[in-house]
Amino acid sequence: MNILVANLGSTSFKYRLFHFDGNQATAVAKGGYERVTDYGKAIDDCLAALRAGGHLNSVADLDAVGFKTVFGGALTGCVEADESVEAALLATADLAPAHNPPYAAGIRQFREKLPSVRRVALFETAFYQWLPEHAHRYAVPEAWYQAGVRRYGFHGASHKFAAERAAELLGRAEVAEVTRNLYQAGPSAVSGAPLRIITCHLGGSSSVTAVCNGVSIGTSMGLSPQSGLPQNNRVGELDSAAIPFIHRKLGLSIAEIERQLTKESGLLALSGVSNDVRDIHAAAKAGNPRAVVALDAFVHSIRHWVGAFWFQMGGCDALVFTAGIGENDTFIRESVCAGLGGMGVTLDSARNALSPIETDLTCAGSSTKVFIIPANEELVVARETRRLLLAKSSAA
Repeated sequence: MNILVANLGSTSFKYRLFHFDGNQATAVAKGGYERVTDYGKAIDDCLAALRAGGHLNSVADLDAVGFKTVFGGALTGCVEADESVEAALLATADLAPAHNPPYAAGIRQFREKLPSVRRVALFETAFYQWLPEHAHRYAVPEAWYQAGVRRYGFHGASHKFAAERAAELLGRAEVAEVTRNLYQAGPSAVSGAPLRIITCHLGGSSSVTAVCNGVSIGTSMGLSPQSGLPQNNRVGELDSAAIPFIHRKLGLSIAEIERQLTKESGLLALSGVSNDVRDIHAAAKAGNPRAVVALDAFVHSIRHWVGAFWFQMGGCDALVFTAGIGENDTFIRESVCAGLGGMGVTLDSARNALSPIETDLTCAGSSTKVFIIPANEELVVARETRRLLLAKSSAA
């Protein structure tokens, strides 16, 4: 079985082709295009490259296309990417404006260009379907909650993979199996001591998630991807009173306030330099005080969420760093773990410098493990796409 995973941005198209031999998945090809103005042409170029590379003889060799869709409101999980998915993406685009329109357009283009190829959407919110009600509710009027104002969570595929792999590294195969099969079987009980994992997806967009016995019980992101930690140019956590205050104080329209919060805030606003942590590090080393504050604020927010989940679960067996910053930024990892010796974390500086190799960063005797686990969201999308196809085939 051949599954193409399409990662769509507002001006980008990235892909990875997976071949399945039974349950075993192998990534056989990958590529991408920037400054995309026509998804149809990008699809044609992708298929041409796969044929030229000998990975596909024709479209008939492609079993499905999987999409890492972000937000569909009440629509979540792993579903056929039909016109109802396109409609849901557009209906909730105001909460995920950078992600939903490109995915809706890309899915439509695949439907029109490759009508015989199945399309499957795995929503980023899927991993958080089993959050306890107290963990996903805001203290807002009931009518707001019924309208959909709640904590949904994002980066689900990344956190799912990191939690599954961490359970394997800790020798808890039964917990890894719960996480791996979660979307098909739902949560299930495991024997032995509870396995408590905190996963940190740190990149252009960042979030922290608590996973107990293979199931997420809390996450830093909320109603939209604009929440939680400071993002690259999105605000993250903000007191709601700030919006009417700035509306009155600076005379900004609500639309302009929203634009500034989603385009000119986050690490970009704090540093005054860039939304890229690498540039911020360079500025901090050159003595820029705002860049130093930006890094400190980012670390502070990560530690805030890690600490909250650590306390909530009564401990932590593994702290995981993944995604671009999590895998590559030695300073951020060391800063997050600083002073945690009394909580059982002893970081090995030499190992911490080995990023982005999958690594246990702790010294012998550390009761809490700290892992780098390279992100593999595409593999999760491919696996879930295949499972949905097999389930539909068995039910037919």
